[in-house]
Amino acid sequence: MVIMEEIYEAFDYTEQINVYSDGVKTRYSAGDDGYNKILAGWNKMIEGAHQMPALGVSINKLTLQEMQKNLWVEFAFSKQYECCGMPFEKLLVAVNKDYYGFNLIRYNTEYGYEGRCYYIDLVGKNMSEFYELLNNL
Repeated sequence: MVIMEEIYEAFDYTEQINVYSDGVKTRYSAGDDGYNKILAGWNKMIEGAHQMPALGVSINKLTLQEMQKNLWVEFAFSKQYECCGMPFEKLLVAVNKDYYGFNLIRYNTEYGYEGRCYYIDLVGKNMSEFYELLNNL
């Protein structure tokens, strides 16, 4: 397990990015053009953002149901990482153009999308550019 201080460090280690649009999954592997565009857009969006304590937790069954509608992006890693005492193998985000902050939902093989989340405040920015990028791939 790799331990990091800030959750932002994790995205440098993403092996695959999955985009879910109304339940339809599209995979982008490291090095693909789509992968590079998504990661560049993501990094631009979170530049200057603040990591904060999350107010909620994820319940696997409900998260899987919610992933069947709207737009989601999932960052998958080749091994387990940990930040703030919370391990993860994937990080999932609901993408909405009007969001000014969002939960990063942790995934672990043993529990799925179950448990505490990370929260990212975009500090005056919203997800609109990232939302448009994902919708236009």
